[in-house]
Amino acid sequence: MSNLDDLLKEFPEDTRRQLTTAWGALPEPMQKELGSAAKLLPGDLARWRLLLDLALPNFQIAFADKRSIAIVGPANVGKSTLYNQLVRKREDKAEVSPVPGTTRVNQEADAGLFRVVDTPGADAVGDLGEQEKARALHAAEQADFLIVVFDAIQGIKRTEQELFDELHALGKPLVAVLNKADLLSSRDLKPVLERTTANLRLDIGQVVPISARTGHNLDDLLLAIAKAEPGLLAALGRALPAYRWRLAWTAITGAATTSAVIALTPLPVLDVIPLLAVQSSLVLGIARVYNYELTPARARELAVTFGLGFLGRTLFQELSKLGGPPGWALSAAIAAGTTVVMGYAAANWFERGEKLTGDSLKRLTQAVTDTVLDSLRNFGQKRPDRATLQERIRETLERSEMGEDPESVERRA
Repeated sequence: MSNLDDLLKEFPEDTRRQLTTAWGALPEPMQKELGSAAKLLPGDLARWRLLLDLALPNFQIAFADKRSIAIVGPANVGKSTLYNQLVRKREDKAEVSPVPGTTRVNQEADAGLFRVVDTPGADAVGDLGEQEKARALHAAEQADFLIVVFDAIQGIKRTEQELFDELHALGKPLVAVLNKADLLSSRDLKPVLERTTANLRLDIGQVVPISARTGHNLDDLLLAIAKAEPGLLAALGRALPAYRWRLAWTAITGAATTSAVIALTPLPVLDVIPLLAVQSSLVLGIARVYNYELTPARARELAVTFGLGFLGRTLFQELSKLGGPPGWALSAAIAAGTTVVMGYAAANWFERGEKLTGDSLKRLTQAVTDTVLDSLRNFGQKRPDRATLQERIRETLERSEMGEDPESVERRA
């Protein structure tokens, strides 16, 4: 695979290692298809780099092995209370009290298929405070992911901002948590959330208001983690069964937006191959979320068995005859729609052992494609850029009932 080897050299070492692992896990027939496809684009690394950049999060869900989450932040903001919400065994629970500095050392416990680490307050002063901060930062350096906790009542002061900047500089994926949000009215919480997002220079989805005491919004926190670090999604789903569909929906939404962009990439003949790779990785990733043992070869077999690639091409031909939407919108909507239904069919299989009929697949694909296509109509003939297209489709899918109730689309179809 000389062309693919050349392409891999273009990526940073960490990304190159993940892609190499993903390649090794692919069944031999798929490796041969991709290798043959590479020969059709001699020297054109830019397009392949685009496709692999798009597909990498889906490979991470299917193959990554991220296991450690560190909870860090100032003293007395509720880190240990949140830790206790995640750990499984009573004997692993951390001591909790209103006294600042109750947690003096790092504490680590099993939260299912990932580890969670509670840390001391990282903002104390004096010799003891410096020691505790060093322990907290060491845990952060060793973790795969950071949950940075702040007090919604106290807000972000200068010392908290400096601490966050120090943690952010570690280069770890993270989300920020505003704990004790239940003590604020919805009217008061909104400006606090907006100020925090602006001060920390994060996207709105990376700051999650919760109540660690009651567990309120814990599911939103888990979804934010899954979006920020796809490699953790499978571990979250396998460890916390109650959230499996919402976590699977996060994977499905990401794969659908990737598929939509791939459908716009000018790669005649080749588009089916990268789309199949993304959809096969999605099936394998959802299997991991549901703790279902599945080989990469079997994942691809399921993807082919569902026959959604053929269904998508047929649907494109039918809709093209009707006129109206431009070809780019049809391609993006159908690629996204077939990927959503692929993910839904896989989750349905792993959850209930039921395989959807061909008629059900066709109705669902038509319904989801229509929903996505409607959201793209106001672009007219002008094709949006990649980021705009992905954001529009992501917003459309996140607003849909299917994210909360996976049976809603099937009932309407």
